[in-house]
Amino acid sequence: MSELLMPKATAVWLVDSTGLTFEQIAAFCGLHDLEVQGIADGEVAVGIRGLDPVTNGQLTREEIARCEQDKSLHLSLSSPTTKVPERTRRARYTPVSKRQDRPNAISWLIKNYPVLNDAQIGKLLGTTKSTITAVRERTHWNTPNISPQDPLLLGICSEQELLEELRKGQRRQEREAKKAARETAKKAAAKAEAAASVAPLGQPGPAPAPVATPADVTDLISKPDLETSPKADVTSAPESEAPFDATPDTTSDI
Repeated sequence: MSELLMPKATAVWLVDSTGLTFEQIAAFCGLHDLEVQGIADGEVAVGIRGLDPVTNGQLTREEIARCEQDKSLHLSLSSPTTKVPERTRRARYTPVSKRQDRPNAISWLIKNYPVLNDAQIGKLLGTTKSTITAVRERTHWNTPNISPQDPLLLGICSEQELLEELRKGQRRQEREAKKAARETAKKAAAKAEAAASVAPLGQPGPAPAPVATPADVTDLISKPDLETSPKADVTSAPESEAPFDATPDTTSDI
């Protein structure tokens, strides 16, 4: 809910321009009844010019007339017709007297809180990234005279702001660690899957048949094939060794 602008000036206008009671005006403007009565008597808010709440859109004529008819009612603040844009956060302003201490504060944060990145340090101390890089790499023009000092003691930033940035840095590190773990697990799974798909191809298969060389072919031709050659009949006698016939040949005598 929006707040009433310039409550005393609004009360002055309501006292002078409406028939509302002191209680109604006090409740609407957030004042005490006696303070509104003092405004009506000219003892309070002397010299304050009244502010018309109808003109600036915080009250309507209908709402005033409704409450004038019934003294037990209370005025209701109108919703704003235009939205005021939120003020963007600007870079932190560092007093001139403390600007010379910023390199010391940068060195202290880099040394004690490595979880903070350059953007967070620049936001806390109101400095630039180039200055932070120069202090980190010891290329700052005043490096020999830089000594780490707590920015809280120097009054450059508050403890609440530092703790908030530390929480953000820790959450960022946790996200990065989880992401790295997921990438490692994904690579390990892909490597295992590739190894499993290559393993069947790498298993030893049946040995190839030996290829006959010219020397082996010559040996086969020169050696007789014992299995295909006819076997000698040991039971049959050779022709020269026919069996002896003991019966005499009688035809020759006749």
